[in-house]
Amino acid sequence: MNDFHANRVQTVAEVTRSIRGLLESAFPFVTVAGEVSNLRRPYSGHLYFTLKDREAQLKAVLFKAQQRYLDGELAEGREVVCRGRISVYEPRGDYQLIVDVVDARGAGALQAAFEELKERLAAEGLFDPARKRPLPFLPRRVAVITSPSGAALFDFLKIAGHRFAAVPITVVPVRVQGEGAATEMVEALRRVNAAALADAIVLCRGGGSLEDLWPFNDERLARAIHASAIPVVSAVGHEVDFTIADFVADHRAPTPTAAAEAVLPDRAALVRWLAERAGRLSRAMARHLQRCRHQVDLERRALADPSLLLANFLLRFNQHQGAMHHAMRERLRAAGACHAGLSLRLAEQSPGRRLALSRSEVGELGRRLAMLIRHHLERHGGRLERAAGLLDAVSPLAVLFRGYAVARREEDGRVIRESTAVAPGDRVAILLHRGRLNCRVEETLDP
Repeated sequence: MNDFHANRVQTVAEVTRSIRGLLESAFPFVTVAGEVSNLRRPYSGHLYFTLKDREAQLKAVLFKAQQRYLDGELAEGREVVCRGRISVYEPRGDYQLIVDVVDARGAGALQAAFEELKERLAAEGLFDPARKRPLPFLPRRVAVITSPSGAALFDFLKIAGHRFAAVPITVVPVRVQGEGAATEMVEALRRVNAAALADAIVLCRGGGSLEDLWPFNDERLARAIHASAIPVVSAVGHEVDFTIADFVADHRAPTPTAAAEAVLPDRAALVRWLAERAGRLSRAMARHLQRCRHQVDLERRALADPSLLLANFLLRFNQHQGAMHHAMRERLRAAGACHAGLSLRLAEQSPGRRLALSRSEVGELGRRLAMLIRHHLERHGGRLERAAGLLDAVSPLAVLFRGYAVARREEDGRVIRESTAVAPGDRVAILLHRGRLNCRVEETLDP
């Protein structure tokens, strides 16, 4: 291989590309500590600077898209730790560090604590791949535990909308940096599990320094993820960032964008996959039907031609069918005529008909009787009214009603018509319109 490169004449671009390929494959991810110098921000918005120490310097570039994850303004003379990959800028032939994350220096104690906790939890089996659960193919709802104002949530929702917008996303707002952030995330995991709010949980935030990401290295959060009944996806920082939450989670995504791709299927790809399977199924069914038709043709050829025998049977059947129809029509006609005659005779002698005639006669006689009774009552009623009027006119009771009275002797009940008919001391009963009076004669006066 060396002889090949030594003897072959190459262009500058070819050699440069070869060197670039070697560097990028040999240094896919590196972490470099140094001091920022020669910081420049041209019109493109990218940051170009040099990392240097006492013995050497390294050119570096931080592209504009990655600057949103900076924990502070990059400044001249600042001691930083940069993580990224080595590449070659071909137009100038310079090798440089393409930076993904910039952290402040001084994180040695935190790194030691991180390693100690990682080893202890690994020994307890919290990182065991056998306990990690697969993510649902198409979740009915996804819960995202993150800061509502962070760029990570924006990236996740953007990709989720492109991939499968019909799946509802529930955002559980928490702090993802600083004191109390781990407690809020533990409580959010508990609430989502208690209420069964989702089929998958995404715990995410953007990049930052080790101090910024430290809440995701909290032991309480690790045990809450381990105890979750719902699969948890950890998407913290960049691809080169690792936290305890990444090791405990059921699935680790290098970025929030990758988390959305892991949790949600690509709707367009799924539609294409279903269309492809439907086409394959349709073609398979068509081939199967074609084979069945071919088999039927073979069986038909193996049989004798039954068409002539079937034609004779059909002819005889049609003849017998016509004769049967004619006989049935004649029988039905004769039976219909007989039935009509019997029905007429039965109708004439029907008790119902005779009863109806009798009822009609009885009704007519009843109407006539009622009319006669009414006339008789009217005639005799008039006579009765006249007699009652006459009787009332001559009735002694009517006279009594006008204030007169009838005097009778008590001893024999005779009506007293004159004063000489009684003597003083006789008892007299006086009949009034209502009631009577028992009296004794004190004195009689002549008319």
